[in-house]
Amino acid sequence: MTATDSRTTRWSNWAGNQRTELVGLNLPRTEIELQQIVHHAFKNSQRVKAVGAGHSFTGIALAEQQLIDLTNYSEIVEIDSQRRLVTVQAGMQLSVLNIFLHQHGLAMPNLGDISYQTIAGAISTSTHGTGAQLTGLAGQVESLRIILADGSIVACSATANRELFDCARVGLGAIGLLSTVTLKVVPAFTLAVIEQPMRVDELLANLDTYVASNDHFEFFWVPHTGWALTKRNNRTTGPAKPMGKMSHWYAKTLMENYAFGAVCMLGRAKPSLIPKLAKALPASGRNEYSDSSFKVFASKRIVKFYEMEYAIPRDACAEALNRVRRMIGDSGFFLNFPVEVRFTAPDEIPLSTASNRESAYIAVHIYKGMDYVPYFKEVESIMNSYQGRPHWGKLHFQNAETLAPRYPKWDLFQTVRNQVDPKRVFSNVYLETVLGK
Repeated sequence: MTATDSRTTRWSNWAGNQRTELVGLNLPRTEIELQQIVHHAFKNSQRVKAVGAGHSFTGIALAEQQLIDLTNYSEIVEIDSQRRLVTVQAGMQLSVLNIFLHQHGLAMPNLGDISYQTIAGAISTSTHGTGAQLTGLAGQVESLRIILADGSIVACSATANRELFDCARVGLGAIGLLSTVTLKVVPAFTLAVIEQPMRVDELLANLDTYVASNDHFEFFWVPHTGWALTKRNNRTTGPAKPMGKMSHWYAKTLMENYAFGAVCMLGRAKPSLIPKLAKALPASGRNEYSDSSFKVFASKRIVKFYEMEYAIPRDACAEALNRVRRMIGDSGFFLNFPVEVRFTAPDEIPLSTASNRESAYIAVHIYKGMDYVPYFKEVESIMNSYQGRPHWGKLHFQNAETLAPRYPKWDLFQTVRNQVDPKRVFSNVYLETVLGK
């Protein structure tokens, strides 16, 4: 597929809340074809956006004129097991990459809780996992090849074109079109898992201990209850002891997806039932197992939802969550999704949600088809008081004016963007809102 083809398409994201009208469809297979598409758009004063798995809830990937579908640009380019580096095309899905790395005795050091995204989409939106000593996925990037707005190709890393490299790692698609990504990986490892409900007051009173004493710690507070579901993942040298097939199907497919989906559907039909239904969630008891890291980090997601997530200073987590708890209790909201809480180390990437600070992440969800705006706005107002930074791929109500003071390297990003894309070839309405025109 080249820039001269004339196919068109309509596109929507995974959650179905972001859609395009008819736009030009491009399905490149090579870097040269990517370059041709961008150069053609530049010459004809058109805008172009790349899309991967469509797992962002915002309009960050919405194309206005030319859409680049990366489905066919998703191969492994090179693997260097000795140096522990892997280079992939931008459309490579994390789920595919994880299996490939495992076959070569390697793994990504940290992952988010889903693996449907493409590598380009995941790093561009500041996707992260949890682990107080670990950064988000963008911190695992060793180097990039980027197609800039004029069609030129630039290689960048910590030692070559450093400012471009830093900005493009969490570039929101505004800096250029990522062509290939080289990642730093680690030897494959096994995680020992303890999943256990805890009283949320006890958990928050000892939060620092839980975060510091586990390689990866996260929890889910269940609204309308005093319970949190905790998950502790720690590296182990022992043999993997995974769940049996039936146990895994029951816990991860039936209960976390089909049964939970049925509860959500019932709650959407009759919201007043939600507080009673919520009390069943912490009843699963304690589970212990161990498995390959990528199998533990990511979970299947069948139930569709809308999501908002904020990164706040790590030491504000307990206070902020308690404010969210009080707000929900006072508001009359009926909520059938748990509130998810995770943690990461700081990095130095200009628009990373963890830029220059240890971070806690508070994520809220609403079942697809329900009105998320009132609840999300109330949560956002709490996060604003902690200089909260929204996940770039998840819903929020910020703009460039409100966001600029929250990032110490905001001006650097704007300077680089103005240098490499002055005509805004890679912009769209969402980027105009959050970055400015």
